[in-house]
Amino acid sequence: MWKDVKYLIAYIAPLAGYLGIYYGGIWSFGSIYIGFVMIPILEQVLPKSSANLSAEEESKKTVARFFDVLLYLNIPILYGLIGYFFYRLSLGGLATYEVIGMICNVGLVIGTSGINVGHELGHRSNTFEQALGKILLLPALYMHFFIEHNRGHHKHVATPLDPASARLGESLYGFWLRSVFGGWRNAWRLEAERLRNANQPVWSWSNEMLRFQVFQVAYLTSVGLVWNWHMIGYAIGIAVFGFLMLESVNYIEHYGLQRQLLPNGRYEHVSPQHSWNSDHELGRIFLYELTRHSDHHYKATRKYQVLRHFDESPQLPLGYPTSILASLIPPLWFALMNEKINKQAAQPLNA
Repeated sequence: MWKDVKYLIAYIAPLAGYLGIYYGGIWSFGSIYIGFVMIPILEQVLPKSSANLSAEEESKKTVARFFDVLLYLNIPILYGLIGYFFYRLSLGGLATYEVIGMICNVGLVIGTSGINVGHELGHRSNTFEQALGKILLLPALYMHFFIEHNRGHHKHVATPLDPASARLGESLYGFWLRSVFGGWRNAWRLEAERLRNANQPVWSWSNEMLRFQVFQVAYLTSVGLVWNWHMIGYAIGIAVFGFLMLESVNYIEHYGLQRQLLPNGRYEHVSPQHSWNSDHELGRIFLYELTRHSDHHYKATRKYQVLRHFDESPQLPLGYPTSILASLIPPLWFALMNEKINKQAAQPLNA
């Protein structure tokens, strides 16, 4: 039973988001305390788990509706939190540090309950769940992620062609710029290619990138109409914090790992060696098993609850949240990771 209900723990972060807005003061940072204080501390003392499900368990859990409903519930939770955030701001009387805290607080939930869950649903094969994923990407103003991640990142991961794969010696801050703008540009290119191949006009409503821009402008406009026009700045603020959290995860997931260019001019197939993993179970739960990233790249449609551990996958010395904190200090991150990458590169590669 615990193996199923443990994912309810993921709701602690948005709950802390609500409480942070309600209580204000030093509690304004809400979910930040959970994501970047509580989890990093607990991961130092709690055990890791590399256990995989049996074939029978995997078969049952793959079709269990419970795990899907947990994802769907993030939509009302997220949009309720965003609405509560704007309502609290509209009342006024907040100190500057409280406003900053709430922006970070809500932004982190947008990155986890929003983009991360939207990413999981975006990989599903049915249009209903894909639509739910796009709804979760909307408040991050990052709907293009659905196109670039699925059709670009998964194809070009761990190669120079992928803006979302961090290079050895590249700082987090440089990566943010390259990945944010490179991913947006690639999404336009990928969508234009899709339409040309289908003999459809690029500049039409059939272009999903155009639709995404319209939806995002409509979202910001609705914020201004409902709460006041100056609230659009806060909507952008929480979105930026949210998608920078996503890009920080992107940074640590593939940092310094490269696929070998074969004599035929193609890159070797993606293997478990091309993603950094973490078996810190608390972080796994909070991120819906995103930290078992190698299996996700091996088969992107595999649902989060059945992702597997591979012994050959490179393992981060820290959990994902702690790794993000370390990456904020580039010399510390390089000291932790670069030698591990050199050892990983010395291992036999899959052709």
